[in-house]
Amino acid sequence: MANATDKLTAVKLKNPAPGRHWDGLGLYLEVTEQGGRYWRLKYRHAGKEKRLALGVFPEVSLAEARDRRDAARALLRDGVDPAEQRKVDRDAQERAARGTFGAVWQEYIEAKAKTWAPESKRKAEYVGKTYLLPPLKRRQIATLNSREVGAVLEKMAANTPDLARKAKQYVRGVVKQAIRSGLRDDGRLLVLDGYVTGEGKGHIPATTMPEEIAALLEAIRAYPAEVTRAALLMCAYTAQRPGVVASMRWDELELQLAEWRIPGAKMKMRKAHIVPLPKQAVALIEAMRAYTAGREYVFPPLARQSTPHLSRDALSKALRIMGFAGKHATHGFRGMLRTAGRERLGIDSDVLEAQLAHAKRGDVAKAYDRTEFTEERRRAMQRWADWLDGLNKPASVTPIGRKRSRATG
Repeated sequence: MANATDKLTAVKLKNPAPGRHWDGLGLYLEVTEQGGRYWRLKYRHAGKEKRLALGVFPEVSLAEARDRRDAARALLRDGVDPAEQRKVDRDAQERAARGTFGAVWQEYIEAKAKTWAPESKRKAEYVGKTYLLPPLKRRQIATLNSREVGAVLEKMAANTPDLARKAKQYVRGVVKQAIRSGLRDDGRLLVLDGYVTGEGKGHIPATTMPEEIAALLEAIRAYPAEVTRAALLMCAYTAQRPGVVASMRWDELELQLAEWRIPGAKMKMRKAHIVPLPKQAVALIEAMRAYTAGREYVFPPLARQSTPHLSRDALSKALRIMGFAGKHATHGFRGMLRTAGRERLGIDSDVLEAQLAHAKRGDVAKAYDRTEFTEERRRAMQRWADWLDGLNKPASVTPIGRKRSRATG
């Protein structure tokens, strides 16, 4: 029966009875009592009888079933088990689907989200969605090369150099994730060193000289978008991370105590942080009530922004518009306090570090030092805010004239 071919016809398949209906060369249609109709191929490989599913009738026609049978028999002639080859092909398809930049990007984000602060995750997702995924999403990670990634980074660097540096960091992480997942050969990293300049820790642009700080604050105070202006001044007055400032919530504030209580989930070190608010910062917050109308966040989003609060990137964009690209970044307000606060106001280094919520240095300090310097910080930050405001006030000049002598009276 198996040697006869093309026994089945369209008429015989119109209403077949339950059982096996042989076509030839091992192909048959199996009809169940419940009416299911399945194409099967009976064959032998390595001395064992096997079955191979070829599809469901009528989705797979008789002609197509015969083509699949012939393809399977061609593999058998070459000593290949068609069932095993199907597994290999399916694995290759799954690997191709898992091995795109977009798929590995998602794995990378999910893995890093376990240790990232929410703002770090938000920033990475923004960079991916806006800049990296549109050109790279469907590229196979196994063959992704440095030149094509470098072209994406250079295009970013022309407009958003800070984000381009972060994007380079993310891409490197994605490639390492692919290597760990077996989707890219071991050691096959990307060479991206020459594509975005000015990277590295300690190289965040920050204005620290009094006359430069005065010019920066003058430009900010003249910026036309009031919400963005207030958020930038809040960064200056408190030296908190810009993403945390942009996502400030009303329920985090104790304005009667002049305190901002940031939950640990929003902090880089995952530790809750109390920020004393100088009177200038409190006034900024109170001014935002007219813009929030009962909303959850103090700084509402600008037009066309999809975030529920002001985008951190709106702050970076504003500084670029004001002409401070490469001179002062949104993160630079922290360096500004750490440097000018110490050099100009003599604020104790430990107090400054506590205000910045930096991790304690050394295992012993991490284990036993619980000091927060809350009251010291309260006094220091009011001095800092007053000093910042004083930079933009014209100096008081007393006219000097000649005293009239009694003789010439």
